[in-house]
Amino acid sequence: MKSDRRHFLKAAGVATIGVAAGATAAEANLLDSAKELLLGPKGAAPYPEAKKGARWAMVVDTRKLTAESMEKMIHACNHAHNIPLHPLRKKGDKYNKDEIKWIWEEEFENAFPGQMNEHLPPKVTQNEVLVLCNQCENPACVRVCPTKATFQREDGIVIMDFHRCIGCRFCMAACPYGSRSFNFKDPRIASLEINPEFPTRMKGVVEKCNFCAEQLDKGLQPHCVEACKNGELVFGDMNDPESEIRKVLRNNYTIRRKPEVGTQPQVYYIV
Repeated sequence: MKSDRRHFLKAAGVATIGVAAGATAAEANLLDSAKELLLGPKGAAPYPEAKKGARWAMVVDTRKLTAESMEKMIHACNHAHNIPLHPLRKKGDKYNKDEIKWIWEEEFENAFPGQMNEHLPPKVTQNEVLVLCNQCENPACVRVCPTKATFQREDGIVIMDFHRCIGCRFCMAACPYGSRSFNFKDPRIASLEINPEFPTRMKGVVEKCNFCAEQLDKGLQPHCVEACKNGELVFGDMNDPESEIRKVLRNNYTIRRKPEVGTQPQVYYIV
């Protein structure tokens, strides 16, 4: 057993005694040390602070999407976030349950089942669209998570704390968009090239798109947005009336995925 784990277990035992009978100063110090092992030093946040007053959102212009541009955006995301690439379990399988997806291509009918009708033009129904976590204003996944492994920042981004995830998959069941993936296998083995700037995960945890929060906290755009060259994606602060995304939304009619479920998605689509 590693020394830091022994230290934590000892402190946890002290905490139990302290609740019942009151902890001594030495025991309190041990408890503080245990908290630091879990949460980091006092004053340190597990994630960089969200930009105050911001509310991030994205517009996907499906008119500009091509197979080549979507491939570049997906690759940029996969590389930046150490997303594992698992092969099909057996030849001929159409569905890969081991697949981990943060951003991916989806048929229009599957992405927007409520928008389908027989009179839609073929250029709409026959082309695939780009889908990802919708970073909902009212996220169902956050409400059902028993350990707060998935939570919402002040800027609206729904984040995963991989260390808190116990693999119950309640969040996956609650998400109406299928935007979450479960690591049935060790993702570190399947990751072709590890990016040391982003944490890897372990078997048995859920993951999803995080709007590249690590980029936003540096004042940068999400990786997928940086990868697109023709304005396929527009990203910005919805609380800024002069932002590019607000201008795009004012000048274009957009739709959102499954608005009837009441989650208020923050990913908009120009069709």
